Amino acid sequence: MVDTIKVSAKSRSTSVAGAIAGVIREHKRADVQAIGAGAVNQAVKAIAIARGYLERDGLDIVCIPAFVEVDVSGEERTAVKFAVEVSRTFTPVAPPVPETPPALPE
Repeated sequence: MVDTIKVSAKSRSTSVAGAIAGVIREHKRADVQAIGAGAVNQAVKAIAIARGYLERDGLDIVCIPAFVEVDVSGEERTAVKFAVEVSRTFTPVAPPVPETPPALPE
């Protein structure tokens, strides 16, 4: 079972993206959970950023959103859970090597 990555409105989207990418590389799936509009916004941005990180590894991802009920300090809250999964693998294309400019005459 994969641990759930919990996102808050104050989470840094790049940090969450790194966590998502790491879990995806290891387990081929990740669960991302957010409560509230700000947290959902950060989670969606993180998933988009993680997709870019994983592209370098030849992995493409999809996310499937769902509502889930969670217990927060004894209180029932509705969260959005994103099941993030590898949809396909491919051979990554190496970035182009910049050309060396011609030497200037002395």
